[in-house]
Amino acid sequence: MEPIIIAGPCVIESSDCLDEVAKEIVRINRKYGINIIFKSSFDKANRTSISSYRGPGMEKGLIMLNDIREKYGLKLLTDIHESYQAAPAGEVVDVLQIPAFLCRQTDLLVAAANTGKVVNIKKAQFLSGMDMEYPVQKVRESGNDRVWLTERGNMYGYNNLAVDFRNIADMKKFTDTVIMDCTHSVQRPGAAGGKTGGNREFVPAMALAAKAFGATGFFFEIHPDPDNALSDGPNMVALKDFESIVKSLID
Repeated sequence: MEPIIIAGPCVIESSDCLDEVAKEIVRINRKYGINIIFKSSFDKANRTSISSYRGPGMEKGLIMLNDIREKYGLKLLTDIHESYQAAPAGEVVDVLQIPAFLCRQTDLLVAAANTGKVVNIKKAQFLSGMDMEYPVQKVRESGNDRVWLTERGNMYGYNNLAVDFRNIADMKKFTDTVIMDCTHSVQRPGAAGGKTGGNREFVPAMALAAKAFGATGFFFEIHPDPDNALSDGPNMVALKDFESIVKSLID
C-alpha cells in the first residue's frame, strides 16, 4: 500500500514560498505516481516566544491554502487550535490536524469530527501510544471514523525529545493509519534561546526507522531555505533534499 506522505512549510510565510514548495511536490507526485498532501499552518499558536512569527491568521491563511488547491490540485492539511476554526478550515482542507499539546481537548476534537474531514491527532509529548485510545474514541463517538494518529516523540529531560517507536505499533491498535512526524521528532524545544532548536540531519533515519516499525504515513516540514525560515527552521528539511527522502520510503 502506498504510504501517506504529508509535506510543506511549517507556517504560511508568503505566497511565493507556498508556490515554490507546491511546485516541487507536484513534480515529485508526477515522477513517482504518488499523492503527497500539502501542509502549512495559518497560525502557530504555541510558539516559544510571544514575539515569534505566528502566520497570516485564519481568514487570509485559508484563502492562500485554497489558492494552492486551485492552482496545483493538491490535497491539503492544516492544524487548528480553537474549536471555532474547525468548520471554516474544514471547508478548505482535506485533513484537520490536532496539535500534540491539544490532543485531549474534547471540544476541539468534537468540532473537528463534526466537519466530516479526516482528523489527524498528534500524540502529546507527555502521553504514551496506548493513551491515544481516548482521543480516537472522542472523534469516533462524535460520528467520524476518519481518524489518524501521529507519533512525534516524548519529553526526555530538558529541551529534548526521544522517540519510542513501539508507540507506532501501540497506536495501530486504534487506527490503521499511524503517521511518523519525522521533523518535529528531532526538535529541541526551547533549546535555542527563546526559540526551538533541532537536528534535521536525523530526519531521513527517523523516517526509515518508523517505516521498519510499521508506520503507514510520514510527515515532513520542508522549506526552500530552512536556515532562514520563520518557524521550526532547525528541524525542517531543505526542499532540495526532499525527493531523496521520498524515494527511500517508496522504493
